[in-house]
Amino acid sequence: MTRLEHITDVDAVRQVAVLLEAENGRLHQRIEQLVQENAQLKGLDGTAQLQLEMERLKEQLAALQHMHFGKSSEKRRPDSPLAKPPLSRPQRGHGPRAQPELPVQEVLLPLDEADKVCGLCGSELHEWKGQTEDADEVTVVERSFVLKRLKRQKYRCGHGCAPVTAPAPPRLIPGGRYSVEFAVHVALMKYGFHLPLARQEKLYAREGLVVEGQTLWDQLDALAHHLEKSYEALLAEVFSSPLIHADETHWLLLDKGPGTRWYVWTVASPHAVYHRMFPSRSGATAKTVLGNYEGVVLVDGYAAYQTATKSGADGPSPAVLAFCWAHVRRKFFEAERTKPVCREVLSLIGQLYAIEADLPNPHALTGDARAAALAHRLAVRQEKSAPVVQRIREWALEQRSLPGSAFRKALEYMHNLWRGLTVFLANPLVPLDNNHVERQMRDVVLGRKNHYGSKSERGTKVAALFYSLIETAKLRGEDPGDYLLRAALAAIKNPGTVSLPCSHG
Repeated sequence: MTRLEHITDVDAVRQVAVLLEAENGRLHQRIEQLVQENAQLKGLDGTAQLQLEMERLKEQLAALQHMHFGKSSEKRRPDSPLAKPPLSRPQRGHGPRAQPELPVQEVLLPLDEADKVCGLCGSELHEWKGQTEDADEVTVVERSFVLKRLKRQKYRCGHGCAPVTAPAPPRLIPGGRYSVEFAVHVALMKYGFHLPLARQEKLYAREGLVVEGQTLWDQLDALAHHLEKSYEALLAEVFSSPLIHADETHWLLLDKGPGTRWYVWTVASPHAVYHRMFPSRSGATAKTVLGNYEGVVLVDGYAAYQTATKSGADGPSPAVLAFCWAHVRRKFFEAERTKPVCREVLSLIGQLYAIEADLPNPHALTGDARAAALAHRLAVRQEKSAPVVQRIREWALEQRSLPGSAFRKALEYMHNLWRGLTVFLANPLVPLDNNHVERQMRDVVLGRKNHYGSKSERGTKVAALFYSLIETAKLRGEDPGDYLLRAALAAIKNPGTVSLPCSHG
């Protein structure tokens, strides 16, 4: 039987669609008949039972149609009077783009001697000084590896005293053959550009360097040891913020068979990111991740965070949970396929985002400017956002939904998290959503797709370290390669030295 995704002929697809629609109608009639008979046998209200069953079927059909024919984006047309028109973006395509970072190499192209004859009069052509027709061309000069033979000069005095030898440059591994710069390059290729070591091995061989994947790993492991103290200091840096974001995603530990599922737990402040990996996604692990943090933690609706911050025998939790409006929106967006009434709440949530778009970002400011931005943000939220939130609440209380439906789940999700969803109204530091930490986890997800996971528990720790340091450097505007090299050289010179990425701009 030919699968639907393998059919390319348009007429054939139309015929299949007609047949599927007819079969779908027949099955709906049969299901309706069976549900009625089942309800009568059980002495139930057949109409209510049928309505519930039909609602579930509609949701399943809508989900299948969206999976095959819908867009993966959650963007919707702006239907709020406060919604802003889309910003104009630079035209994409193959037009010339400025390349201010590239060195310019001028190449003069002369005529061949045989062509230096005028095509009209036949006289000799002479060079027109200072006149050229210019055009830019971007090209590539292939990277090359160099084997440096380091010769440390020896010195002696005329009295026969002990000779003196020039000092050796910093070594990643005592007696090792590879430079610190090489190890940083390998780390960036794997954790910054998601190139597995096996592919790096093949790439380097093409460029003249014969090196095994295990050797590349040894350089990463040694570099991570030197950066360990800086990585540990990053957690205190994150927890020094009055607001942090938290999230988690899966990761594979490929030590046995198909591997075991581990989890990357991430906490992020506006200017720093810290990843850790654990074999569990439990509330106890969430408690370990958050520790004794005192401040606002912005999360999604995953119950582990609520378990971790519950008041216990030691008193109330020092952390305050705030919840993400983007996740609430996502639930109603999914329910909208079968419940058009969701458009109203989606429009109201859109108004919240439109209000936020006009407010300054206090995390990008310091001093008096930051204080003024926070005060302005709080005043606008009280004046404009609070009434919109109240309308969302009133709308939700008016709705009726069937148990188990996507619409009911969306309503319950919002209702259960309501207290944390309104924290932003009283705390101007808190954004509407948890998208900040999700952006900081993109490299983790891309790396997971490219090299599947880690081959050892040590590998999970090394991955967490490099992802944390590289993402923090990017957040602060420092080139990750420059930062890793700077921090590694400082730690080699003085073991235990802590070097965090510098903030620029």
